[in-house]
Amino acid sequence: MSSLTVGIAGISGKFALLLASCLLERDPKVKIKGLARSPSKVPKALSSAQNLELIQGDAFEVDNIRQFVRGCSVIVCCYLGDDHLMIDGQKLLIDIAEEQSVPRYVASDWSTDWTKLEMGALFSKEPCQRIKAYLDTKTAIKGVHILVGGFTDVIFAPFFGIYDPKSFTFSYWGTGDEKWECTTYANSAEYTAAVCLDQSAAGVLRFVGDVKSTLEIAQIFQKVYHIKPKLMSHGSLAELHTKMIEERGKYGADFYKYVFYWYHYFQLSGKSFMGPKYDNEMYPDIIPVTIENYMRQAMPWGLGGASFTWEKRTKEN
Repeated sequence: MSSLTVGIAGISGKFALLLASCLLERDPKVKIKGLARSPSKVPKALSSAQNLELIQGDAFEVDNIRQFVRGCSVIVCCYLGDDHLMIDGQKLLIDIAEEQSVPRYVASDWSTDWTKLEMGALFSKEPCQRIKAYLDTKTAIKGVHILVGGFTDVIFAPFFGIYDPKSFTFSYWGTGDEKWECTTYANSAEYTAAVCLDQSAAGVLRFVGDVKSTLEIAQIFQKVYHIKPKLMSHGSLAELHTKMIEERGKYGADFYKYVFYWYHYFQLSGKSFMGPKYDNEMYPDIIPVTIENYMRQAMPWGLGGASFTWEKRTKEN
């Protein structure tokens, strides 16, 4: 492969570290520039790599950002934060990347297909929609939006409300047959690395590890662990819609008390469903990680912990 330079903004985050490792696996000659507020948070296994350059700075330090993007073939944004960061921070990064003649910008998106929704319908994804609209006005830099459904690691996390690792209970809204689109952090990083190294890749790209309903996931759980899980119905999708509105009205700015209800509703109702067509065939060498594959990597009480994936990767490189 020809040597490219990939800039990762927010490189000290878990997904960004996975991405850096996947880039080095896919192309050992790739050059990586990373922007981080605290470069010391990048594990030595990565920071010591000869082809990795770390630049200290935050999302609004213009001079540091300019130094970071200069000479990059593509910028990947791995910011995660409030609307100010996700909208204003990304716009600044895009503008400086354009100024420095960077040809592509991979926006901080990944979860759920917000492209199919009206602006602001899923409030947590409005920054993604606004950044796509902003990139669409550009002619000198191409926007790239990588969508993976839901991160498998997050879907199994207790706060998400599907799986309780203490009682081995799977909960659902609707009939239980509605589908989840799931892609692990590690698998998502593999696809993102492939896109970064593929100079022709642009626009909205959709990748998926597996597509399963809650009831199917429970069956796979029993097959893998030989434990019969409990099942709990919370009500219909109409009741979920009422619940999510009520909870947002009750908790307002306390985002994490209710946001998962919104993700459940938009995914299970099909409103933000990526399929049926996915772009996995663009990179046939990448093996999609199924729910069963994912379960076989962890004990039943450890599902939903992203750490084992990214720590394993970063130690290997």
